[in-house]
Amino acid sequence: MTSPAPKVTEGEAEFHVAAAGKPCKTWYKVVGDVGSKKRPLVILHGGPGASHDYLLSISALATTHEIPVVFYDQIGSGRSTHLPEKKGDGAFWTDQLFCDELDNLVRHLGIQDDFAILGHSWGGMLGARYATSQPKGLNKLILANSPASMELFVQAANKLKKGLPQDVQDTLTRHEDAGTTDSKEYEAATMAFYKLYMCRLETWPDELNAAFEWLAKDPTVYHTMNGPNEFHVIGTLKTWSIIDRLHNINVSTLVLNGYYDESQDETVQPLFNNIPKCKWVQFANSSHMPHLEETVRYLDIVGNFLA
Repeated sequence: MTSPAPKVTEGEAEFHVAAAGKPCKTWYKVVGDVGSKKRPLVILHGGPGASHDYLLSISALATTHEIPVVFYDQIGSGRSTHLPEKKGDGAFWTDQLFCDELDNLVRHLGIQDDFAILGHSWGGMLGARYATSQPKGLNKLILANSPASMELFVQAANKLKKGLPQDVQDTLTRHEDAGTTDSKEYEAATMAFYKLYMCRLETWPDELNAAFEWLAKDPTVYHTMNGPNEFHVIGTLKTWSIIDRLHNINVSTLVLNGYYDESQDETVQPLFNNIPKCKWVQFANSSHMPHLEETVRYLDIVGNFLA
């Protein structure tokens, strides 16, 4: 006899941002029951500016471990309020904005006294930043495929880029130097990098493609904070680092990365070295998306850590 499917709830949380100049809302989806006795897991997606879709495989924890899983699209992303008029406004798109949004969401859901976080890529950067403030209800933290410093991340990505075929490297360099990173040729060359170091599955699942489609529809946040892609970082995050504040994280933390990850070992090592209670697990057959590339092992490791 199979277990009944966990209930799924969708909604919006009003999020007041004075500088936005208009009402804002955060869209969310809960798989499971946040009113149960199990500690909810809040999922922070990457980008910045992608959507929650590509992380939906983690919702299986609601069935396998009876953990309520909260997904949401960050402001400027997916189904939440978009602010294309704020493109290029680095003073608006800050990690503090997203910390405030996360705090607002957990209060809206009534879980502010007891919850866990799983942040992927940029979401892990956000999760680490949030955890350094020691929010009272945060009990466990998972930093998945996330760098401790963008400078370390770019250095590692540029090393990986040198492993691409020479003609692909030349195409990338030519368009970066010319400022034509919006060309189709550049996008195709970027995808050659992504197929090796972002997701190594031969066919990308629909939920991953959906996140890229949201980025393409409105690249405001990604282009302002990051840049045109994962290795040409020219946005406000280019000097971002959390290394000097990691000692303030006071909860049990699990760090994850893949052997072929664009978040190479040297980018996550400072997390392991500086967070007092920290465990690090690497996925031997994955790049940046082990939740898609090695789903069964991923869910087992994450589920057992949260138990």
